[in-house]
Amino acid sequence: MKMTVPSNDTIAAVATAMSPSGIGIVRMSGEDSIEVISRIFRPKKEDKDISKVDTHTIHYGHICDKDEMVDEVLVMIMKGPHSYTGEDTVEIDCHGGVLAVKKVLETAVRYGARPAQPGEFTRRAFLNGRIDLSKAEAVIDVINAKSEYALKSSLSQLKGSLEQKIREIRQSIIYQIAFIESALDDPEHISIDGYGEKLKLILANEKNKVQALLDSADEGRMIQEGIKTVIVGKPNAGKSSLLNLLVGEEKAIVTDIAGTTRDVLEETITLQGISLRVIDTAGIRSTDDVVEKIGVGRARERAKDADLILYVVDSSVPLDENDEDIIEMIRSEEKKAIVLLNKSDLNIKVTADDINQYLPVPVISISAKEETGLKELEDCMKDMFFMGELCFNDEIYITNLRHKTALDETKRSLELVECSIEDGMPEDFFSIDLMNAYESLGSITGESVGEDLVNEIFGKFCTGK
Repeated sequence: MKMTVPSNDTIAAVATAMSPSGIGIVRMSGEDSIEVISRIFRPKKEDKDISKVDTHTIHYGHICDKDEMVDEVLVMIMKGPHSYTGEDTVEIDCHGGVLAVKKVLETAVRYGARPAQPGEFTRRAFLNGRIDLSKAEAVIDVINAKSEYALKSSLSQLKGSLEQKIREIRQSIIYQIAFIESALDDPEHISIDGYGEKLKLILANEKNKVQALLDSADEGRMIQEGIKTVIVGKPNAGKSSLLNLLVGEEKAIVTDIAGTTRDVLEETITLQGISLRVIDTAGIRSTDDVVEKIGVGRARERAKDADLILYVVDSSVPLDENDEDIIEMIRSEEKKAIVLLNKSDLNIKVTADDINQYLPVPVISISAKEETGLKELEDCMKDMFFMGELCFNDEIYITNLRHKTALDETKRSLELVECSIEDGMPEDFFSIDLMNAYESLGSITGESVGEDLVNEIFGKFCTGK
């Protein structure tokens, strides 16, 4: 791995949100962090030397700039290598006012620390071998998690579930590379007769493991980003009313005038731990109105990219040619869909049987006005995407596009080895593609990445983490 040697200078940053709160935390890390805190911290017990206290201890006192008290604080000392960064680390718990936290940070910088760059603490943890790159990326995923499932998935990766699986596959591949190289160097003592057939079985096993990870990527993306849910239907079917019901407030304008919604409206909501990116679209119908026609076109485009289509039907009026058009659109796109028979509080003209003879998908009766049927919709979506429940104890979900790309490259390299075996190529050809697979997997954990990629990844972090 080509990487610059990590800097040992002392960095400092605010590790909590810059907003009024009970507590604010200023974090320092680096070889001089304990020396810096000894310059600005005045312990309550005057005979205490903060530079000589035991690791992982907390001390009460004041941050001072010369003779001026800056704030009343608790100081936590964590000596390397047993700290988050692997370096001597100090955390200052001060009052959470924006000005108070800022003054504590400025004092630390004035007496020897420098402001940390975004993600620099976690970057140091990676460069010092405290965490691998997949765990480092899980840190930012935990921070950015928008739903319960996204948080659980990120915490699972933070515990090392993905790292362990990748290391297992890499270990198997590197063993085969070593065997081939040894056999080529010492053919008198190591025979490779029939090795190609044995290797094919091993490759099939490892490729299945890689494919299992790739198969989880779609669900992983939805866990992390949310299920892209597009609401379609005829004008005045109740699409905007449904959006308002899901969001819990009046986000979309609702009137009795058909065609009120002309453009796309998107909101992110959470239902039973699942994040949904709900998109309300213009009613789909034949129209000569230029503006409405543009809205209908956008509705069709959004439906093409959807993970889930919620087709809202006004159950108080019979199906017509516009409904037939929408049904045909859903069938042709082969998307997961749920039909919602809205206005179930009125005289029913459309039933589930009427829908299912054209579209074999779940049908749920709802009333956006009476706010009924929402629980059934939530349960149906959960069953449709996650088989009712997600377990993060043994299951690994690929939520990172970079990881998916590396796994795709690994799979292609293993397939090239299989082709070489089928074509009767010399064994040294096997090593080339096996090594490519090994390196691709190593890019996930950070064992074979360049400095530019590391900079790009940690540049996405917030300052203080």
